[in-house]
Amino acid sequence: MSPSSLRVGLDLDGSLESLGNSMTDLADALDRTGECELIRFRSRTSARSSNETHLSLRALWSPLWRRSLGRTIDGLLPPVDVLHVAGLATPPTLKIPLIVSVDDLRPLRGETRTHLRINQLRRAVQRGATLVASSRSASHEVISVLGVARSRVVVVPPAVPRVDETIEGADLVVNITGVDELFIELAPHLIAFTKQHGSRVVALASTEAGHKIRSSGLAITIRAREDARDALANARVVIHLSDGARFPSFAIAALSAGVPTLARATEINRELLEGAAALVTDDREVYDTLEEVWTNGSRRSIMVAAGRSRAVDFAPDTAARAYVSLYHEVVRGWTS
Repeated sequence: MSPSSLRVGLDLDGSLESLGNSMTDLADALDRTGECELIRFRSRTSARSSNETHLSLRALWSPLWRRSLGRTIDGLLPPVDVLHVAGLATPPTLKIPLIVSVDDLRPLRGETRTHLRINQLRRAVQRGATLVASSRSASHEVISVLGVARSRVVVVPPAVPRVDETIEGADLVVNITGVDELFIELAPHLIAFTKQHGSRVVALASTEAGHKIRSSGLAITIRAREDARDALANARVVIHLSDGARFPSFAIAALSAGVPTLARATEINRELLEGAAALVTDDREVYDTLEEVWTNGSRRSIMVAAGRSRAVDFAPDTAARAYVSLYHEVVRGWTS
């Protein structure tokens, strides 16, 4: 199969991040490669542009696709060689190899194992699907929780959208993912620090986390996740405060924007951010590290250069090249 003849069905109702829809960014980057013909569609919502394929009776089948059940999608799309999804729907296929990106580990953890995601992914794998984890550490967790063969899980980082360079940012921006109580514990010290330096704490948080922070009475500016780009545009330092269940897209975007970044030394952060961000193994280390990163001009310059270099590894064009290779590999394995 020549590169130009590879036909890829890509579900745009995929991995949503605070900076946008990473599947849309991936789709645009795949088009730029010129190495495949892209058939864009949406598994859970209506088509939004003329270059997207409308799925007949999508609303009827979408709830079943969340269980990896229901009608096969083969006859609902133009002919494709491989299908790639990354959201809540994993539609069954009859003759098309399926690739499922698993960017969020939260549905696989703890009490959330009662949710649909585990059985859904197991069914997809039993029918021959290939799962894509966002990092090596994430792949280990996926394999362990699902009990699938290592050969069924590959690693390709998702596309991190481009962001503009931040010029003379002034805020301490804290991205909170799954550790609301920890942030509330750290917040009084962060507020005192920013007051000392004539700045403020800006928290990027979910609706639920935002309510908790407001209820605490802390003097913090709270911004919704969809405001992530605006918050990053005025950041002097970013703290990525995460439980390690999701790919650290915001932290990588901060590196791309030239903003020195701190993060907890979770397994995924050590794998992806070490050497570019300042990682703390003890949450109380945040204060001393923040002082150094905020005030030390030499360290800031080194972190900015290292961060921009690292962010290139996760740019949409980089992800697109990796996925094109994976598409060819999966198709070869399916037809051999």
